[in-house]
Amino acid sequence: MAEPITAQERLDKIVVLIASNVVAEVCSVYILRADGVLELYATEGLNREAVHQASLRVGQGLVGLIAAEARPLNLPNARAHPGFTYLPETGEDAYNSFLGVPILRAGRTLGVLVIQNKSHRTYLEDEVEALQTTAMIIAEMVAAGELEAIAQKKTGLDLSRPIHQTGVALAEGVGLGHVVLHEPRVVVTNLIAEDSEAESIRLDGAIGRLRLSIDDLLASGDIAASGEHREVLEAFRMFAHDRGWIRKIEEAIRNGLTAEAAVEKVQSDTRARMLRQTDPYLRERLHDLDDLAHRLIRELMGRQHGSLSSELPQDAIIVARNMGAAELLDYGRDRIRGLVLEEGGPTSHITIVARALGIPLVGQVDDIVSLADAGDAIIVDGEAGEVHLRPATDVELAYSEKVRFRARRQAQYRRLRTKPSVTKDGIDISLQMNAGLLVDLPQLAEAGAAGVGLFRTELQFMVALSFPRMKEQQAQYKQVLEAANGKPVTFRSLDIGGDKVLPYLRSIQEENPAMGWRALRLGLDRPGLLRTQIRALLTAATGKELKLMFPMVAEVQEFVHARSLVEKELSHLRKHGYDVPETIRLGVMVEVPSLLFQMDELLTQVDFISVGSNDLFQFFCAADRGNTRVADRFDTLDVGFLRALKTIVDKAREYHVPVTLCGELAGRPLQAMALLGLGYRDLSMSPASLGPVKAMLRTLDLGRLSARMLPRLEPGHPEANIREFLLRYADDTNVEL
Repeated sequence: MAEPITAQERLDKIVVLIASNVVAEVCSVYILRADGVLELYATEGLNREAVHQASLRVGQGLVGLIAAEARPLNLPNARAHPGFTYLPETGEDAYNSFLGVPILRAGRTLGVLVIQNKSHRTYLEDEVEALQTTAMIIAEMVAAGELEAIAQKKTGLDLSRPIHQTGVALAEGVGLGHVVLHEPRVVVTNLIAEDSEAESIRLDGAIGRLRLSIDDLLASGDIAASGEHREVLEAFRMFAHDRGWIRKIEEAIRNGLTAEAAVEKVQSDTRARMLRQTDPYLRERLHDLDDLAHRLIRELMGRQHGSLSSELPQDAIIVARNMGAAELLDYGRDRIRGLVLEEGGPTSHITIVARALGIPLVGQVDDIVSLADAGDAIIVDGEAGEVHLRPATDVELAYSEKVRFRARRQAQYRRLRTKPSVTKDGIDISLQMNAGLLVDLPQLAEAGAAGVGLFRTELQFMVALSFPRMKEQQAQYKQVLEAANGKPVTFRSLDIGGDKVLPYLRSIQEENPAMGWRALRLGLDRPGLLRTQIRALLTAATGKELKLMFPMVAEVQEFVHARSLVEKELSHLRKHGYDVPETIRLGVMVEVPSLLFQMDELLTQVDFISVGSNDLFQFFCAADRGNTRVADRFDTLDVGFLRALKTIVDKAREYHVPVTLCGELAGRPLQAMALLGLGYRDLSMSPASLGPVKAMLRTLDLGRLSARMLPRLEPGHPEANIREFLLRYADDTNVEL
């Protein structure tokens, strides 16, 4: 492998060495091209003139079958197999026994390695293992681009072929850039062992450390005695103690691989097999095995677990299975051009943060982590839900033009920022923006927002290395109010817990974290934490108006308790001579359905309410917004949910209590149109959504819409599909969507 020779000479030598070592009369290497054809790249024993001439499609013949199924084929009489295909140019008619193994890298088939003999024989397991080990080395040659130089066709090799994947559009925008793997695979470069015994000792030590770390996690008080999280860790521990898995790694070491290369080989074989399973449970376990293998490789190589966020290119597209909102915020925001996830739902927190930051996001993209390599060119289309990996030149040019078109469209929206938010029939609508960091505030003026309808205070905590002290919080809130320049800001008290975990606070594992110990529940149980934040807000808003709302309120008494904490802090500040806000308005986020049946009691206690449509919809439909299987199962424009939203706005109007809707629902023109039809006049959304929503409402006759839409919410109406009605109405009346 280290000889200074050409790639063709290297392959030619490899097939000769294999043939002589396993006493085979034929050894051949087929490489998968970008057009799905397996081309003969080297052979010992077959007709040499067939090299780069003979080829098979994936699925055709025995070689094509191995590539399609990504598993070895060991036959004593190859010609008797129904899949056998004879290629006359190779002169292989005389050979009977056949052993072929896929050339795999990270579970992807890159080619096929074959040995043949005239005699009828079944190859031994050791020979299969030896061939798989050699195939792994050839895979690294392919991955390094070494074989591109000898490719005879213009199509190139499969590893570098353009790939077009379709997922779910989660955050609008188009991003062109290069792949940055969020949890990058550790590239194993040291493949061949000098001392197999020493490698076995290294493996034993790393497995011991890995098992110990899992046992420590299970023994810690942070893990619940039962529940899904514990079951996952128990399964993890079971895999880590599995003798079959470890035995395969040990066999690969005995065949000459280093410990880390052996782990990678075994996992690549396992991944290729499991990807072809139809059982969803088995496919899910693949993620556990992948994670376990990657952790073991990191143990062996002394690498830290985590991303390399400090080494971002200027045009980074982050590719991950899934990630938390805090992990995204760890990256340099000015360098991120897009985000691609294998999981992710439309109302998951990573999606909300990506929209707030204006980062295009496509989720539910199958197997993208395995298909992509760090540095690959990639395009993310957050409008169509498409991802182009290693795009062809014409695709790249088309998207460059699309980016320029979007820029022109955004310029049109910017021209609207000074125009009033008034419907065609003269109804004033207040459009506010959601924010969570100081860097979001300049968009208040740029987007022409009437104020900040939701300031997520937890983002400051999520990006901090340690818990922000009262003075730090006060300084942040003061800067936010000053940056708002007199426009109203509605702060939401700390909404942590559930899937928003702070790295410096001990997290409690729960079976249903979204419905568990989080938000106001956590704050009321840990009043010191909530009172610190309340005091910081009160001192920051000196001489100004403070609007504060509490999330995850399930019963009116919780708000009453929270209000009493505000009153205690006010009393303390006045007693010690501190200035306090000129006015204080306290409200509640309506996001737990139980509040819908307490509206009369609630509206006599609060100064305002804000509908958190993301969580309200999640709880209303009992559909976890982070679960890709159910996140899109129910329509936000379903009649039942719209009736619930109408109940809220009608009750608020009856009690003369201001109401805002600040979920993601408000940021999409069609859904915003439905909200206006229900009676909402105050919406808050991500800054990027303000232009499209304002363009929509300025072309909308709201009175006419309400008159036609509201009857459709009545029981028994024959036309109850509100989404179809709105699309038809917009088309008929030239409403800009």
